[in-house]
Amino acid sequence: MARKPIIALVGRPNVGKSSLFNRLVGERMAVTNEIPGTTRDRLASEFDWRGSVFRVIDTGGIEVYQPKGSRDESPLAEGSADFVPQIRAQALLAVNDADAVILVVDGISGITAADEEIAEILRRSQKPVFVAVNKLDNIKRSDEALEFYSLGVGEVFPISAIHGLGVGDLLDAVYFSIENLVALPDEPEEDHHLRIAIVGRPNVGKSSLVNRLLGEDRVIVSPVAGTTRDAIDSTITYHNEQVTLIDTAGIRRRGKIEPGVEKFSVIRTMDAVERCDVALLMIDATDGITEQDTHIAGYVLDAGKSIVIIVNKWDALEKDSNTLHEFEQRLRDRFNFLPDPPIIFISVLTGQRIHQVLETANKVYEGRYTRIPTSRLNQIVRDAMQQHTPPIRGSRRLKILYAAQVATAPPLILFHVNDPKLVHFTYRRFLENQIRREFPFEGTPIRISFRARDGM
Repeated sequence: MARKPIIALVGRPNVGKSSLFNRLVGERMAVTNEIPGTTRDRLASEFDWRGSVFRVIDTGGIEVYQPKGSRDESPLAEGSADFVPQIRAQALLAVNDADAVILVVDGISGITAADEEIAEILRRSQKPVFVAVNKLDNIKRSDEALEFYSLGVGEVFPISAIHGLGVGDLLDAVYFSIENLVALPDEPEEDHHLRIAIVGRPNVGKSSLVNRLLGEDRVIVSPVAGTTRDAIDSTITYHNEQVTLIDTAGIRRRGKIEPGVEKFSVIRTMDAVERCDVALLMIDATDGITEQDTHIAGYVLDAGKSIVIIVNKWDALEKDSNTLHEFEQRLRDRFNFLPDPPIIFISVLTGQRIHQVLETANKVYEGRYTRIPTSRLNQIVRDAMQQHTPPIRGSRRLKILYAAQVATAPPLILFHVNDPKLVHFTYRRFLENQIRREFPFEGTPIRISFRARDGM
């Protein structure tokens, strides 16, 4: 089967690239805002057109030098000026990966010096380029798109990304230009490759860890908190198996979350947790354990995901022979509600113990899919009942008839009992602990359910 062609959306800031991205993938996946510089990293997803599957990459705006007083001079989002060289590099990297490029321009503003410089960059790429003249919400204004032919990079299409006007004609042109590359939709099949989400507070080193694991600067790294605003997917190979890394926006305390862009970023991070298998919770060793770290761990646990705790900036601490043991004990105490997560002390800056990250995540992932043989599970339950007699309520005692693991990822254990109302939460916890003694499911929550046996 042919691979999925890649389409890159490029252009200067605030022309509607993220709105077009959202239109193509059919959901509010990219963070959009009227402030230029909102989208900073590449964001990728898939969509189908004419029965074929495409991969689309949204990019940060390619910012070029603007003479003071020029008509396209505009304020960037707060702090974005610091990222201009990296935003440009990210966009150019996306163009290099692409099979076709859609240059998004602003039909209301007309051609700007920035558009012309970006067009020159795209001409040198020798990739098929299509000019999407955005914000033309009225068909009567379509003639205003004609001036963009002077950019000399490709066919021009008047569109409104917000309302979907003209987008179909644009996609038809892209489709027929690379139809020899298009792939048919994949047959539905279970995809069990490891997906890892890197989560934590802002500026704890999440993007730096992703870049370390990738071996390249795939995501923007900066000491400015809040640099990553979207959840970014990257793929690597580990022991001949595919692994997806999802870098996420840092989650600040609820009261500190600003409305608008940052709010959507937090929602995106929660979505990233929902679609991962293992979450790496990164903690800044120099800050210690914060209340927000425990809140984020709670999000991961509630989602039923496995978790590994990564303590970054370990090199920055003054240590003695007891420092690691004492710090780990504090972690165990503060995160006592988690299912015994592995803890790794690393330094992204020096590379200390980085090799253990994927190794540990993969081990936890394999445990997540462990299935306990029914005969062994019931032996564990019988031994547990002999050790600790099931509780009595009134004159009735809980009877466990048999148990079976009915699902994995996370494991779900179903107990058939005489009356689920007789189960006390302490006995539920006792049964889970007995199961974990032999099948640890390290870092992975176990779901336990009790069902009344028919006729009892």
